[in-house]
Amino acid sequence: MTDTKGERRGKLSPAVAEVRSALAQFLDRHPIEIGGLVLVAVSGGADSLALAAATRFMAAQRGFRVGSIVVDHGVQSGSADIAERVAASLRALGLDPVEVVPVVVGTVGGPEAAARDARYAALRAAAKRLGADLVLTGHTRNDQAETVLLGLARGSGPGSIRGMSEFEDGIGRPLLDVTRGTTRAATIAEGLDPWDDPHNTDERFTRVRVRHSVLPVLESELGPGIVDALARTASLVRDDDDALDLLAAGMAHQVLGDNPVSFAAADVASRPRALRTRIIRIAAKRAFGTTLTRVQTHAIDALLVDWHGQGALDVTGGSVVRHDGRVVFTPASED
Repeated sequence: MTDTKGERRGKLSPAVAEVRSALAQFLDRHPIEIGGLVLVAVSGGADSLALAAATRFMAAQRGFRVGSIVVDHGVQSGSADIAERVAASLRALGLDPVEVVPVVVGTVGGPEAAARDARYAALRAAAKRLGADLVLTGHTRNDQAETVLLGLARGSGPGSIRGMSEFEDGIGRPLLDVTRGTTRAATIAEGLDPWDDPHNTDERFTRVRVRHSVLPVLESELGPGIVDALARTASLVRDDDDALDLLAAGMAHQVLGDNPVSFAAADVASRPRALRTRIIRIAAKRAFGTTLTRVQTHAIDALLVDWHGQGALDVTGGSVVRHDGRVVFTPASED
């Protein structure tokens, strides 16, 4: 395929241009050195194929290398053959290296969460093995809206409502402001043949029901623009959440003591709850290396703001007790 794909009578397809522009802006914010390697996670669907084509184009302009990882989840018949066909199309597109990585999908958190965990673990391992600077995924504005709606349904706070980050732990998502319709139009203009995963229409999966049932009803009843509004909400919440995380980290640095991890109750009790709970989670992470549940976090918070002589609390990774005016985090014994 040549770089003239995506053009019709000398004019670049608007959809191709939008995908390339989104990627260019992402790379301006997260630059790759000349000669560096970027891996695109490709399922074979329109979103990731459009991103792969745009990344190959941008690599030629900016002097980095581009390859791809095709994760075979092995959860449907013929998945290995499908993955190999996708890999072959990527090699024909000019990506190198291109690897098919089979994974074993567990059961923790349900099928969707387990598949996601296995996929990201495989992508990060491949990036480390191949010396890649970055892994890109083709998540779109529609995916972001679905993520926010699912977070709202769970009632799990800003950590879910903030949606997916543009860049986190070596994973980049440059198309979060691009719609799914645009990526499909881009693949058509590029002469690509996307594969439609049947799981994307299987209503056993919660995200599929949100995509095909819930969001259309919201659009019908509340008017157009729901996807944009949900994605915009994610961006606004993420800004506030990041600011609170930064403030809490600074406060934790000031108040936390080590051996054992602890802090004076008086130093934290007067803070707003959004900061108190963050400091508590930071302390638990440092002491136990684990993440507390919401119930556990609020029980520890009660040691600060509703103290009436409670005993030690058993939480994930250890115990927490208020003693002599300090809240002390003691790891569980390894015996």
